[in-house]
Amino acid sequence: MSTDTNIASQQAFRAAVNEGRLEAFADLVTPASVDHDGGPGQGPGPDGYQAFFTELRAAFPDLHTEVEHVTAAEDDVAFAYTLTGTHSGSFQGHQPTGKSFTVRGVQISRFEGGLLAERWGSTDEAGLLKQLGLA
Repeated sequence: MSTDTNIASQQAFRAAVNEGRLEAFADLVTPASVDHDGGPGQGPGPDGYQAFFTELRAAFPDLHTEVEHVTAAEDDVAFAYTLTGTHSGSFQGHQPTGKSFTVRGVQISRFEGGLLAERWGSTDEAGLLKQLGLA
């Protein structure tokens, strides 16, 4: 697939997360997709991503990812982003604090046929916990 197709697929994935349309992962992710930096117990494929983001959006219903920079080559799309949210539900065993956070992160995605096949990423989790008063 073309670089533009892969970028569009990555944008559709982000929109699904931001809008809470997590069932869209079935059309955006390969069945055996691996998240090399997944959440605790996250399984492969669309179901793994859906379970992870369902839990995250339950903790942060206003979760939002804003992409700051994108670069792509062949089957890879890399981007820097800002993640925001308000702690309104249980998160990693912590009761809601009502506090908001803003953290940065980076991600590299590899695509097969326009579908997400692998993901590597890093979000400032320590900063997120500190802003919520949990660290």
